[in-house]
Amino acid sequence: MNAMRRDTTRPDDRTLLLVAVAAMAVVVLSSNILVQHPIQALGLQDWLTWGAFTYPFAFLVTDLANRRFGPAGARKVVYAGFALAVALSIYLATPRIAIASGIAFLSAQLVDVAIFNALRAKAWWLAPLTSSILASALDTALFFSLAFYCGPVLGGETISGLLGSVGIADECIALPWQTLALADWAVKLAIAAVALVPYGAIVSRMRRYEDLHGAA
Repeated sequence: MNAMRRDTTRPDDRTLLLVAVAAMAVVVLSSNILVQHPIQALGLQDWLTWGAFTYPFAFLVTDLANRRFGPAGARKVVYAGFALAVALSIYLATPRIAIASGIAFLSAQLVDVAIFNALRAKAWWLAPLTSSILASALDTALFFSLAFYCGPVLGGETISGLLGSVGIADECIALPWQTLALADWAVKLAIAAVALVPYGAIVSRMRRYEDLHGAA
């Protein structure tokens, strides 16, 4: 059966779905912690954080889930990974970073799922590469502006002030978010290209398994 209609209630697929959710949660949680730590070597502190090298793998997880389970299964991974990672990030990162990450993650990953699904019948590399490039641009713009912009936004109020008005204490982390965002997206583009190697290998293995055991 076409992967778009795969039955994720099969025991082997339930296990794979749980693995995908766990992988997504680990990637997002670790990235939310690492993004608070600029790379100090080689004068890169105004350009890159360590989170730039971990977060792009969230798109790999989403695209593999989409290829295996179809868009409905991929959205399950996105929603579950989002909920778990954001809940943990509130305690292990900061509430503001957790909120910014949640908004950016959910928006970008759902865009990724939609673009991937629209291109899934094209060349094997086109769907994951195109969806990752476009969705990562959205993710980068939303996350860095919401997480690290300390200036006024609405009526002269800051994001920290708006959060404080609803009982969420926040002290803005003043990082050069524009340059960090540009460098972060550049790293995401590079990793999106490199990630085609494991993506292609894993998809090839999925197809061999389905040929041997049959698809749901």
